[in-house]
Amino acid sequence: MIVLDASAALEMVQRTEAGNTFEELVYNGETIISVDLFYGEVLSAFTKYARAGLMSDEEVKEKVEAAISMVDRFVLMRDLYVEALNESLRLGHSPYDIFYFVLARRNAATLFTMDRRLNELAMRNGLNCVFEAEVAPGESWTICAEIEQ
Repeated sequence: MIVLDASAALEMVQRTEAGNTFEELVYNGETIISVDLFYGEVLSAFTKYARAGLMSDEEVKEKVEAAISMVDRFVLMRDLYVEALNESLRLGHSPYDIFYFVLARRNAATLFTMDRRLNELAMRNGLNCVFEAEVAPGESWTICAEIEQ
């Protein structure tokens, strides 16, 4: 199972190198879940492209639909907020990110994100996550950090 955050979804929808790598790591038929916060984050990111003149309104609508359609099931923030609040306070991390963190932990899922701070937090707390690491100038590897279940 995968927990997909908006940053990874944007990369996947835009077919970037990182996005293509994420797609390659999804097993056929694997369930992808996310928090309903995902809707707002994806809309916010893509409308910025339209305002900057980098995408037409039609392109933005297509990209938003593509991102949303990648998720098989959305979990309501209200079902996670108590734990997210406690973890945000305990870990000193953004509540927005912590919703994805909590969802991944609850489901023993692999977290897909481009957010380096969230990846570091996930690693420190034993969550499975996928991230890109620069190993030498101009050279990077994709790393899947997994814990033993």
